[in-house]
Amino acid sequence: MRNLLWALRRFVARSWILSWFYYRLHGIRLVGRPTEHVWYFAYGANMHDSAFRERRSMRPLEYRAGRVRGYRLRFNLEGRPKGKAAPANLFADPQAEVWGVLYRITRRDLVQLDATEGVPGKRYWQLWLDAEDIDGRALQAVTYIAEGKAADGNPSLRYITLLREGARKHGLPEHYLRFLENVRHAE
Repeated sequence: MRNLLWALRRFVARSWILSWFYYRLHGIRLVGRPTEHVWYFAYGANMHDSAFRERRSMRPLEYRAGRVRGYRLRFNLEGRPKGKAAPANLFADPQAEVWGVLYRITRRDLVQLDATEGVPGKRYWQLWLDAEDIDGRALQAVTYIAEGKAADGNPSLRYITLLREGARKHGLPEHYLRFLENVRHAE
């Protein structure tokens, strides 16, 4: 059943008009033109090319390291295997910042990315926020956020390795690389 829903979302994502109706059914407005460019902020596995380019079939027009202020990284979502892995999530914290990768993609690509992340749906939803690239240039970016559990878990070794390798490849700051290296993985 899960694979059928995923296939249906990907089919709908290929058509802007079908996507428009699908989003409307979920009470969300699909705005802009399909060719319009937007920035997407990846802070989890999508920082790694194997997740973003290969698994999600994304072809960003441009990418750069960046951050969002006012949030911190948490591992408070239920992952697979259940109880043994916790994916990344954002949590509002005015004193914190999260580093990640800013990808410039089209709105059509964003709809495809939504489909691979289960948006619209029950787990994730889009969050538009103020971001800045590594050179301090401000921009608006979209990311995904979820209602997390009260307590954090530990990411799987495979998952945290994706974050660490993606962060290194995209030139995230040394202090953030150290932070990711210190995240304990599930046993």
